[in-house]
Amino acid sequence: MTATESTDAADESGLLPGDWEMVIGLEVHAELATNSKMFSPARNSFGAEPNTNVHPVCLGLPGTLPVVNARAVELSIRIGLALNCTIQRCIWARKNYFYPDMPKDYQISQYEEALNVDGWLELPSGSTVRIERAHMEEDTGKSTHVGTSGRIHDAGYSLVDYNRAGVPLVEIVSHPDLRGPEQAKEYVEELRSILVAVGASDGKMEEGSLRVDANVSVRPKGADELRTRCEIKNVNSLRSIGRAIEYEARRHVELYEAGERPVQETRHWDEEAGRTRAGRSKEEAEDYRYFPDPDLVPIDPSPEWVDEIRAALPALPRERRQSLVERGGTAQAAAIAVQRDLDRLALAAIEAGADAERVLTHVANNLAVEGAEALDPEHFADLVKAEIEGSLTATQAKQVLAEMVETGRGPAAIAAAHGFEAMDTSELATILEGIIAEHGEEWQRFVDGDDKARGKLQSFFTGQVMKATRGQADGKAVAELLRDRLATS
Repeated sequence: MTATESTDAADESGLLPGDWEMVIGLEVHAELATNSKMFSPARNSFGAEPNTNVHPVCLGLPGTLPVVNARAVELSIRIGLALNCTIQRCIWARKNYFYPDMPKDYQISQYEEALNVDGWLELPSGSTVRIERAHMEEDTGKSTHVGTSGRIHDAGYSLVDYNRAGVPLVEIVSHPDLRGPEQAKEYVEELRSILVAVGASDGKMEEGSLRVDANVSVRPKGADELRTRCEIKNVNSLRSIGRAIEYEARRHVELYEAGERPVQETRHWDEEAGRTRAGRSKEEAEDYRYFPDPDLVPIDPSPEWVDEIRAALPALPRERRQSLVERGGTAQAAAIAVQRDLDRLALAAIEAGADAERVLTHVANNLAVEGAEALDPEHFADLVKAEIEGSLTATQAKQVLAEMVETGRGPAAIAAAHGFEAMDTSELATILEGIIAEHGEEWQRFVDGDDKARGKLQSFFTGQVMKATRGQADGKAVAELLRDRLATS
């Protein structure tokens, strides 16, 4: 496989005009969930007053020396193992640049020999994205440019907060294997799930602990060349990732079709305007003048330590989804359950005898609420069993489930308190006959119509029955009665 190849890339054709395709590589920056910073004992926490989580080391004061945070190295190895990387001996390098967000005028990173290399990540859709490297470094401080646009060129003045400077960071660099904004969003979402699952990061994009740089270019479909790319910096939401990539790809196509070429540069996403804006010309590695950091020795994890970390890894999202699928869930429903971290609840309810499809339907539609993870699996299973047996209608089950989450009580007690009980079939049939008599025209269209028309009219009649019974009717029983009534018409 060459560096220009796409690996089972999803086809997102139709997003670009003409016969063009997108070529996307992502650099995902994940702050590690440590108590202290990468090379100093300064506190690693979000939301503190500016310039309070600092130390002489991360401020670059003379005479200070960095000391590697062992916990950060362990979490970095967890990430590498979860991404199927080779864990290897690595060295620290100084990445030199002259911006005020690093007071040393360099960032400690890894260049020639990274800790984690040559990995891959399988997406829920089945595509595989190759990981070039997942290397350790320290984060930079945060500059705030005070002006109308928030950019430095029209700022009246700038402020720098060094609380983030020196925070442990892993930069995960993919190969250019992604072919569209939806696949890019899927990749970031799956990667975030893995980082959270292994305890390496909290993955909070809104707080900046997960940030994405998207390298975007385009090429004619069927070509294997890599054309000029632009890097969209620090995109901080899934929605913005998709919008920014699509805008930038379209901009490239328009340039090529006008006889021009894009310039290799960094660009910034303007969410309000829905477009990218030029930043600075894109630096290459030589511009940073990398060289080994003389104050830090190489890290060479022993095979025994790596094996110990591997043995302690929890089940990854892919494995958790597969567990639900093996028990009868659909791939889509399993993905939602894992994404909401409710798969363990769902599995326990299924193991207690509940119907898998119905359990996952509730997880997807009725349990996107705070406190759902604390639901008693046995109670959840009892609710689903009552619904399947017809003791509760779908509407009643939804109401009971909401109260179960809120109160912790069992479904039987809640149903009894509301007087919920299954309606007699003969009573339901009588109500349906009255509704058919009231709506003779609709009934005739139901009798004479095709499957599509009948589907809409079945929903109409079911709604009328629900209204007449104040939601006490079982929708499945109504559908069965409609089928029987149609057969005799």
